Amino acid sequence: MDSLTHVVFGAALGEAILGKKAGKKAMLLGAIANTIPDLDVFLVFGDPIREITIHRGFSHSLVFPFLAAPVLAWLSTKYLKDPVSFKDWFVFFFALILTHPLLDCLTTYGTQLFLPFSDYRVNSSSLFIIDLFFTLPMLVGVIACWKMKSGNPSRKIWNHTGLVISVFYVLLGFSAKAYASSVLEEKLAENGINSKQRMTGVTPFNILLWYTVAEVDSGYFIGDYSLLDKDKKIQFSFVRRNEKLLEAIKNDYAINRMLWFSNGYYSVEKVKGELLFFTIKFGTTGFDLSRSLSDSVPFYYLIKKDSEGKIKVETIRRFDKLELGKTLKQLYQRVIGNKEAFKKEA
Repeated sequence: MDSLTHVVFGAALGEAILGKKAGKKAMLLGAIANTIPDLDVFLVFGDPIREITIHRGFSHSLVFPFLAAPVLAWLSTKYLKDPVSFKDWFVFFFALILTHPLLDCLTTYGTQLFLPFSDYRVNSSSLFIIDLFFTLPMLVGVIACWKMKSGNPSRKIWNHTGLVISVFYVLLGFSAKAYASSVLEEKLAENGINSKQRMTGVTPFNILLWYTVAEVDSGYFIGDYSLLDKDKKIQFSFVRRNEKLLEAIKNDYAINRMLWFSNGYYSVEKVKGELLFFTIKFGTTGFDLSRSLSDSVPFYYLIKKDSEGKIKVETIRRFDKLELGKTLKQLYQRVIGNKEAFKKEA
């Protein structure tokens, strides 16, 4: 999830656990504690392979809270003057740190929850990394609590209401995904598309519009479905995988990491002698798939060799060319059921 969501969720959960004993300090410490796992970004140093390998790695594992919580609980017991025992501080920090990766598991990016025993990326793809419908109820509750005095009984009502609404939204996301996935699977079957593996993911900022990526021998069929669509007719686009372009370097560590990160959903293009790698698991909603991915997708990786012949990977971001206002308007239109929203002008 985005940093704001972790801060707000941390503040809300902190208030729920220790607000009665630690007052508003529980919100502040909760906001800080829930962002601690993301400090792994300082270990990346601008290297794309380290970024996808280390970020959401060990600091996001189930083991990390057992190591961090006792230290933070000891420091809090020693230096803070609140009437809170070591046990209560431990439970507080353990819950705050543990819920960070659990929230991140809801996104498509994936979290290495089982490190150091397994680097399997856990992801439900049921909530977009930024979703105000999830964050806003908690934010309202936190702001209300902050403005009230510590002993005000209404604090609990406001805070718990925000948390309950947000948790309910997550449950709605799971339900919406299950239904949309069943519709997409049904339409794939009707089109005679028998996939080797398939995923369903959520599109930006909502839980109404969903996409599927269905793998076949040479690539992927991609389609989307909104719960507000008037019918269940779905037009699937096809993206070639072009895995042969990686044949000579497929055993390289960097390439293995990229394939691992993509969960097997990827495409490769060679443009003007340059090798480009696209992670398809994030979906292609709104992109013009009648053109090459390099002409349509604003984020991908450039694979090249340095002077010593070693494989190097560079992140390419073209978000400056993305017409954000127009794209958001089109996304809204598609969410409310306009299947022609992303149709490109001739």
